Amino acid sequence: MKYSIQEIAKILDAIPSGFKEASISILLTDSRQVFFPDETLFFALSTKNNDGHKYIDELYELGVRNFVVTKLLSEWEEHSDANFLVVTNTLAALQRLAAYHRNRFDVPVIGITGSNGKTVVKEWLYQVLHQDFNITHSPRSYNSQIGVPLSVWQMNGHTQLGIFEAGISQPEEMSKLEGIIRPSIGIFTNIGQAHQEGFKSMKQKCMEKLELFIHCDVIICEEENELIDECMEAACLSHKRLTWSRKGADDSPLHIMKVQKHEKSTTIHYSMLGMASKATIPFTDSASVENAIHVLAAAFYLRTPLSELNKRMAELEPVAMRLDVRQGKNNSTLINDSYNSDINSLNIALDFLAQRATDREQKKVLIISDIPQSGLTPKDLYYLASNLMINKKIDLLIGIGKEISAHKEMFKGIESHFFDTTDTFIHSNMWHDFRDMFILLKGARSFSFESINKLLEVKTHETVLDIDLDAIVHNYKFYRSKLDPKTKMICMVKADGYGTGSVEVAKTLQYHKCDYLAVAVAEEGVFLRKQGIKVPIIVLNSEVGGFEELTTYSLEPEVYNFRILDAFIKEAKLQGITNYPIHLKIDTGMHRLGFTEEDIPELMDRIKAQTGVRIQSIFSHLAASESWNFDDFTLEQIKTFKKTAGEIEENCHYPVMKHILNSAGIERFPEEQMDMVRLGISLYGVSASGQEGLRNVCALKTTVLQIKHIKAGETVGYGRKGHFDKDATIATIRIGYADGISRQFGNGVGSVLVNGHMVPIVGNICMDLTMVDITGVDVKEGDTVTIFGESPSVKDLAKQINTIPYEILTSISNRVKHIYYKE
Repeated sequence: MKYSIQEIAKILDAIPSGFKEASISILLTDSRQVFFPDETLFFALSTKNNDGHKYIDELYELGVRNFVVTKLLSEWEEHSDANFLVVTNTLAALQRLAAYHRNRFDVPVIGITGSNGKTVVKEWLYQVLHQDFNITHSPRSYNSQIGVPLSVWQMNGHTQLGIFEAGISQPEEMSKLEGIIRPSIGIFTNIGQAHQEGFKSMKQKCMEKLELFIHCDVIICEEENELIDECMEAACLSHKRLTWSRKGADDSPLHIMKVQKHEKSTTIHYSMLGMASKATIPFTDSASVENAIHVLAAAFYLRTPLSELNKRMAELEPVAMRLDVRQGKNNSTLINDSYNSDINSLNIALDFLAQRATDREQKKVLIISDIPQSGLTPKDLYYLASNLMINKKIDLLIGIGKEISAHKEMFKGIESHFFDTTDTFIHSNMWHDFRDMFILLKGARSFSFESINKLLEVKTHETVLDIDLDAIVHNYKFYRSKLDPKTKMICMVKADGYGTGSVEVAKTLQYHKCDYLAVAVAEEGVFLRKQGIKVPIIVLNSEVGGFEELTTYSLEPEVYNFRILDAFIKEAKLQGITNYPIHLKIDTGMHRLGFTEEDIPELMDRIKAQTGVRIQSIFSHLAASESWNFDDFTLEQIKTFKKTAGEIEENCHYPVMKHILNSAGIERFPEEQMDMVRLGISLYGVSASGQEGLRNVCALKTTVLQIKHIKAGETVGYGRKGHFDKDATIATIRIGYADGISRQFGNGVGSVLVNGHMVPIVGNICMDLTMVDITGVDVKEGDTVTIFGESPSVKDLAKQINTIPYEILTSISNRVKHIYYKE
């Protein structure tokens, strides 16, 4: 649906700066995601650490002409053909516009909240109900103060049912989301500890979540949850409950009589308003069973016949909660989103592809299936899809499915090939020629794109390191929130991103406007430049003789002694270079690298006597900022640095950036942030000083290869180090010291997680294999084993052998497959 800019100004009570005719269909809050600029309205959101107003000029260059702002800047006067709507609060304006849009529709809307399961319940409801309704639903987990209005805005004249999830992390947030979603049907999945840090108690959080349901006709929830029951009574909502019960409560419309688990499925025996029936779902975990029960109740309330409902429950598909980035064959990169193919998630996936595909020499390829029912006519749907692809500069399109093939004329602006089925594409063998490509797989579950993924992915052994890119972003923003908006941040991606893979981490940080990256040696910086990284890069351990390489790839060296300084000055003169940026390292007590206080007079004489280099920043390194025991020493280092940096800046006669805080320093001495800070290990989820609020980034996992039963008196492994005094069961797992797990973990020192149980390592660790004692634990060959992740954490693992998390992370071998993912 479209609104004129005049209509929107009236809805928002905005003060316009003159009106030029415009028709708006797209609301934008992220300047990096422009698709159709002519129909886009940009909301310049302001946060503690960013301000959307500073991206107006950039968006104007991209063709956007409509903006919601809180102020008018003089530099915009030259944008005479643009509309600026001035409001008091741009986020409130976004929410107000979405609420107005929602109130134009008299259709049932399901609002889902809870601590876990919101996205799965939403997607399963879509799978079960999309044959009966044209559904508009949240893309992925768009459940925030910004995500909800953007989701609700997608409602259009074809919408017959809305399904939206709502998440909160602070009090007073849900009332705003309720006005936007205005659900008629509520689903409360559960209440747990997720995002508890923003609330005084579980009861306060529960009451806040119930705000979503104040105008609902019915609220679906579990009968036996005492906290939800108590809070509903307090909120005067009990009379609206449609509950389900495992105990057969008298007033529960849905009675779960028995849950019968099989090897690969679960049968739920239930009675709905006295009508006995059963539904079998292709999942066995308890969370899936609970989510399925919520779906059963909601679908029945919407009058889906039980026989049809049970049939659809049996066809439930896994919900892809993430996009995976994997190594492909022939120097290609695979982005796997092969369980999800709707128009909203296509937009998100294409944007993610654009973030990764920074090397212009590598083609961007989209392999996509038919797009399921969206409320649009097929012609309109594939016209929209083609425009999204053209806007994101897709070089090659592979369309699979009869419907997309029937509309291939919509894709004339892109090199494209179409196939009726996945098998016909595979048998065409054209995938054999894929090389030097970024390939996005975007398919509905029924098209079995996993078979394409297997053909294109590099085969490596089953030990994998999962890297959560959303956690990287969370940790980056977590520390950014502690800084003054003007303070710059340097993110460490040395040592291959502390073992996580520098390229993907750097691409993620570049997308999120990181100010600087830092590497240890020039080769690391050159590699990032060749992968399309344009963010300024500092080389911390620069060497004499490497100046030409630095200048060729625009790398900024750390200079820590006179030998390197003189060599760089000489090279700059020979190359005719002036004012090349360098970063001076000052030794304030670490006694590793750097100029001392005594060196400053001579240092400044040499700097002032040349024009080849210019001091970009002065910095030092704190030796023990994580330890309260050495605070006096740390404060003395900071004092020395300020004095020395002041002398240097005074002699330079130009401003120079100063920085001394590392990760622990940001946590413990934020008042000393100066012009820049350096974020290292904490970016990767490990707080040096015990800071709460970080998200785990990495999980090292492997599988059980074989299970053996050992008799008392037998031994296991090299050197017969694993002794057993009684009968035992051992599992051999697919990881060894060649993968980066230290031999120090052997012989009972270390332990790993298998099926919820910590089990000890027995015997010596081998090059490729490790043995663990699984006596009394239900384990099968092929089961997943976690070396570290959420639990045990990399910090827990480090403690087992009295080392530091840095060593554990950076020891992971390159042969371990790295899989990057985001929601």
